[in-house]
Amino acid sequence: MAQAQTPQSGATQGDGEIVVTAQRREQSLLDVPLAVTALAGNALAEHGITNSAQLGAAVPNLQINSPYGNTQPNFTLRGIGVANEYNSNQASPVGVYLDDVYLAPRTSHGMGLFDLDRIEVLRGPQGTLFGRNTTGGAINFITRRPDLSGSEGYVQLGYGNYNTFTAQGAVETTLKEGVAGIRAAVNYAKGDGQIHNTFQGGRDPASTDTLQGRVSLRLKPGEGVNVVLRAYGGRDRGTQAAVHGLGVFRTGLGFFETNENRVGSNNTDAWGFSANIGVDVADNLTVTSITSYDGGSQDLQQAADGSPLDILDINWKSDYRQFSQELRANYTGKGVTFVGGLFYGFDRNITDNRFNLPLPPAGGFFQHYRQERRSYAVFGQADIALTSALNLTLGARYTRDKSSYDDAFAYLFVGAVGAADTPLASTVPCPGVAGTCAYDPAARFGLKDSNNALTGRVALSYTFGSGALAYASYNRGYRAGAVNGGGYTSSSGISYIKPERVNAFEVGVKGRTADRLLTYAVSGFYYDYTNQQLQDTRPGPVSFLVNAPKSEVYGLEAETTLRPMKGLRINASLGLLHSKYKELTLQGTNLSGNRLPFAPEFTGQIGADWDVVEVAGGRITFSPNVLYTSSQFFSPFNAVNVAGSGQVNSELAQGANAKVNGALSWSNARITLRVFANNLFDRKTYGYGLDLRGAGFPYNFLVPSAPRTFGVSVRAGF
Repeated sequence: MAQAQTPQSGATQGDGEIVVTAQRREQSLLDVPLAVTALAGNALAEHGITNSAQLGAAVPNLQINSPYGNTQPNFTLRGIGVANEYNSNQASPVGVYLDDVYLAPRTSHGMGLFDLDRIEVLRGPQGTLFGRNTTGGAINFITRRPDLSGSEGYVQLGYGNYNTFTAQGAVETTLKEGVAGIRAAVNYAKGDGQIHNTFQGGRDPASTDTLQGRVSLRLKPGEGVNVVLRAYGGRDRGTQAAVHGLGVFRTGLGFFETNENRVGSNNTDAWGFSANIGVDVADNLTVTSITSYDGGSQDLQQAADGSPLDILDINWKSDYRQFSQELRANYTGKGVTFVGGLFYGFDRNITDNRFNLPLPPAGGFFQHYRQERRSYAVFGQADIALTSALNLTLGARYTRDKSSYDDAFAYLFVGAVGAADTPLASTVPCPGVAGTCAYDPAARFGLKDSNNALTGRVALSYTFGSGALAYASYNRGYRAGAVNGGGYTSSSGISYIKPERVNAFEVGVKGRTADRLLTYAVSGFYYDYTNQQLQDTRPGPVSFLVNAPKSEVYGLEAETTLRPMKGLRINASLGLLHSKYKELTLQGTNLSGNRLPFAPEFTGQIGADWDVVEVAGGRITFSPNVLYTSSQFFSPFNAVNVAGSGQVNSELAQGANAKVNGALSWSNARITLRVFANNLFDRKTYGYGLDLRGAGFPYNFLVPSAPRTFGVSVRAGF
């Protein structure tokens, strides 16, 4: 019988085999002809992963960066991401999903990870079953849901350096056996800033203050009917990420120190509701409806100069709403499995940004706009058994995207940071140089655009007698055209640019030995990538959103788990990546041959879980982990500077580095005590960089990654 993908009973079966829904139906991870990393909820703690911004430690060729710390993370898979784009209105080319619900606003991607069944990371374009804006891949966070039998739960408390207190827990009860159950979960974390601010009376950057909650109600009102209703809400109130900026004020400071007079707050809120209803309409046919409505906001107060002067202070403020509806059918027949359906998505972003710049007298720019996007799609994918061992996959998706950018205006003003502003001149709409158009409070600017795309998948997979799976596939991915959310100094810089497209070829093999000593997955890929969407910051400062016409990406990935003896599990992964702009010119400078940003040529991690000894009725486990990342650039310019400019783009890079994490735990059937350390040797690295010298500022914008963190936690189940 086809099964509605509503309840999840756990990421693993009794024999340790991981079950995923990467193809919108339940399959063993080793039977899916895709490059997929699946992390069970308990594995996240073993990797020291508490936030979505830390997933790069466990997934090959995944980089995560942001100018805002853990807020609004930018996911880059196999070199495909938002590159150096920092505006909130852009869609991620790596689609992020919560229980199969697409999350449009990137601010909502910086979620804390708690009470999850598993996380599935699908590498490569997902242009059929996921579809919307997934040229790079998809990340699906799958929460735990009631089992409809008995009651259970857990409580976890922790304390770490920077006076960080954490608490999370969940409780589940069955309202009627086999018919109704409810599960509620909460997550809380509060800690001091991880970067010391030497400015007298100044706040420390990178503090933590988050609270999240989620409630899931599962119902089986009749035979073959599964209903899951989910509601969630959360907020973050931590301080902004640290900034290394104006060099003269870094004299005498350590790497994890700053001298900043106006450390702002990263205030974000997110909430949502969803209904997942599955009905078995026949023995081999299930119809599933997924309806969601989500919202949120961000109010990011960012001092972007890293100095006690008011050189660049920004208030990024946006409000979000989104609605989506998917209707899907799962059919299983003799030799054929089919998944198909319809999708509609709507999202709205209303933005009010304020930029205080070093203008005489004190002043800057205020910007307002409303962006609305609608996406319509029909999709289908069939797996056809050509023989008992050979399978053919054919999939296609037709997408129609509509977007509008309206109610837009911006003006030049006089006013100090935090004070009321006095408008001087309209800059949007205004086609000329900022300050040349008289202020008109009624003037508005708007644009509309639409795109159509046919994407899909063709794959052949073969299962050997040993159970190993080999596959070869072609996938086409698409990301809708976008408008420049950073255009506030002139309307001449605001226009829609072309959609991104990726033609991806991949081969892979996965399986495990008969004695389960070794589990492995290896994949190689080649991408023909066109029209990557980039931010080009020019003197003024003026931002333009442009396309990189042609790029090439290829590489190799491997993931393994080795069990050499009872009580010892070794996991390792590596990613090899070659990325190159085959055609790109920015500001009159030929950048063809440069590497794509946030695309290190080598990443690798190795870790272990060693059950050392049985003590006091429990087991002591040692879990070390080492993550290595080769050098990477943060800008398409790499180390190239525009002739005659003040650029120093060689600063916008991070050299090769290795970070060591570790944990020691004692656990029995109900209790786990854990001591952990992340970035044990306090490795000093940058996670993000943006060219500001080329925009006319006397410094570049650089964000340091987190220093060493350590702590203890206790978890008790009931």
